[in-house]
Amino acid sequence: MEHNSNASPNEATGSNKILIKGAITGALILIMLIPTVFITNLVQEREQRQKDVVAEVSNKWAKAQTITGPYIVVPYNEVVTDTANKKFTERKNAIFLPENLNINGNIAPQQSHRSIYNVLLYKSSLSAIGNFSIKLPHDILPGNLLFSEAKLCVGLNDFKGIEGKVAVTFNGTAYDLTAGLPTNEVDSNGLAATIPLAAENFGKDIPFTFSINIKGSEQLSFVPLAGNSQFTLKSTWAIPSFNGNTLPSDRTVTEKGFTARWNFNKANLPFNTASKDLKIDKDIFAFGVTMLQPADQYAKTMRSVKYAILFIGLTFSLFFIVELMQRKPVHPVQYVLVGLALVIFYSLLLSFSEYIVFDYAYLIAALATVTLITLYAKSHFVSWKIASVFGGVLSALYTFIFVLISLEDTALLVGSIGLFIVLALVMYASRKINWYHPTLPAATIETV
Repeated sequence: MEHNSNASPNEATGSNKILIKGAITGALILIMLIPTVFITNLVQEREQRQKDVVAEVSNKWAKAQTITGPYIVVPYNEVVTDTANKKFTERKNAIFLPENLNINGNIAPQQSHRSIYNVLLYKSSLSAIGNFSIKLPHDILPGNLLFSEAKLCVGLNDFKGIEGKVAVTFNGTAYDLTAGLPTNEVDSNGLAATIPLAAENFGKDIPFTFSINIKGSEQLSFVPLAGNSQFTLKSTWAIPSFNGNTLPSDRTVTEKGFTARWNFNKANLPFNTASKDLKIDKDIFAFGVTMLQPADQYAKTMRSVKYAILFIGLTFSLFFIVELMQRKPVHPVQYVLVGLALVIFYSLLLSFSEYIVFDYAYLIAALATVTLITLYAKSHFVSWKIASVFGGVLSALYTFIFVLISLEDTALLVGSIGLFIVLALVMYASRKINWYHPTLPAATIETV
């Protein structure tokens, strides 16, 4: 398209006015992003408040639990020669893991309400059966073992979670587990019981069982310390997240709950079932389940805030195009008021989502914002047809953003396609605007 270089002064003045108004509108878009920073901080503050409440309730109830073992610790004396060729006796620990282990657990979730927050807690009943087949490491002499100090140990994160008596049988005899571990090589917290062990037990299968009722918060994990082991968990909670070092080999998740099973064998263990001075980072081997809350309103609100520039930019662009087409200037103060309405949407969304389901909170906040801006456009342009355009565009935009924040893996693809379509619509809507001479007869919504 050719343009006459000999533009009249009025044309030049009109073109300059468009440039100036466009620059002011662009600057206002950037300025209106400043309040979104405060909204972001507010979301983070409320999210941290929720975490503090969860931590407070969890500390009083019981924290997330990780079960380690059972395993046997037997101290022994070893003669060591130092650099000066002097010999002295050093006390060390031999650690024996089960040859076979089978643990079954039922998890009963329950929610605790503190102020406006919900904290997910649980009670779990665990039962284990298995056997030890103790084989002495070749470099430990049986005579150096302190059998009288042998202990059967079970690692546990939080003692407050223990409910009732922990029932343990070892080689057919019942024992009481008490708090405290003889060594922190495997776990730093847990229960232990002194057991009778002798050299004649080596090479023989020693059966054991134990059962424990524990309570905890959100997550239950295990460390698979056995030659061959199987863990089975059942719960009525329908939104589990299986995490840790290993995913279940078999799982079923329905609206009524879940069942998950993990299987391990000796090939999965980077150490033997009989070791000396065994040091284990249990977090590396731990696996388990986290019971998720139905919705995370703060994460979704934060994701929606990230699209604030899209909301503000497109809304201001729509006002800019319509005011040129209708020759009805919009004052910068009016742009600011519209921008504030768009920003307050996030405050409404955050506030409502703390009391009701996020989807309903989004719907209420979006309807309120769309209605306010639509009525404001009607009062300025004195046309329900133009106001309906604003209402339709904003409704489509809020719907589009809601779809984006609901997606995860495909959000980038859908967002890119959506932005391309939006750009195409803006180009189509503005095709009849004479950018060099806006004082010509105005294009109308009907002619677009």
